[in-house]
Amino acid sequence: MDNRIGEMQVFLRVVEAQSYSEAARRLLMTPSTVSKLIGRIEARLGVRLFERSTRRLSLTSEGRMYHDKSVALLAELDGIERGISRGAAAAGGTIRVNTTVSFGIFGLEPLLPAFWQAHPEIVVDISLSDEIVDMYLDRTDVAFRVGPLQASAMVARRIGVVKRRIVASPDYINRLGEPKRVQDLSRHNCLGFNFRRSAPVWPLKESGRIADRAISGSLLANNAQSLRRMAIAGIGLARLADYHVRDDISAGRLVEVLKGTAGDEEQIHALYHGGPRLPFRVRAFLDFMCPRLTDFMEGRARDGRQAVQASGGRIAASSARRSSRKAGS
Repeated sequence: MDNRIGEMQVFLRVVEAQSYSEAARRLLMTPSTVSKLIGRIEARLGVRLFERSTRRLSLTSEGRMYHDKSVALLAELDGIERGISRGAAAAGGTIRVNTTVSFGIFGLEPLLPAFWQAHPEIVVDISLSDEIVDMYLDRTDVAFRVGPLQASAMVARRIGVVKRRIVASPDYINRLGEPKRVQDLSRHNCLGFNFRRSAPVWPLKESGRIADRAISGSLLANNAQSLRRMAIAGIGLARLADYHVRDDISAGRLVEVLKGTAGDEEQIHALYHGGPRLPFRVRAFLDFMCPRLTDFMEGRARDGRQAVQASGGRIAASSARRSSRKAGS
């Protein structure tokens, strides 16, 4: 193993002490070890660093040059480490975030103005996609994931439970009627997703059990926002997250049908690269967002919507990347 920095530090201590034995005492080494290390430097450089006499050590001209360069190099190294340490402990820099389109629009984005009021020096580079991206390849700091987590070295912080509702617009219900049983869905235009399965299905609860039921319709999309807009336009039924449609239901834009049959409930987590040296900007983002997103998932008041009118902060343009490639986590 190359330990030239360590050898350099021993050399400087010998120059300071003017003695191998005194330098060894200060370094908690033996004099023979110190002598071998100095000899290794001299052999590698092909020069003598010290003029040795019975009374004292003195530097050769090459030794003085090596001493001056060593002092400068170690000072620069200390400066690099101090700068990085201060940067990691400061709430500045860029944090790259990935989340689903609907969770980003309805849950995360309304909280950003208040986050920037608390941390104005942090730039949030956010990508919205309903596909799973590779956090390493995309250099993502935090990803919000819905559903079962794959085994990985990532740290998972639980946000809440995603509940689903089947919805349609009042106009659609007036034209085509309201489904009363799960079996009635075969007569309806069911809007679905175009990923995860080769055929679109809805996990639905029937007779106390959840089972996948094949659906068909005029739209398959890779994000929930497209399905929501088409449902509001009266095109068909959509099965969407509660947080995605509850404001539309309250406003009368959508109506829930087949209550209690929307099927599975899935956990949502914040995934990030953990460890004791987590950058402060990432820790600040998680500590601010996670409890507020939990409130948002549970429909409590502290969902950050009051902050939408606030100013401040910067958001990177990558939020437009809504159809990123599908990859493992």
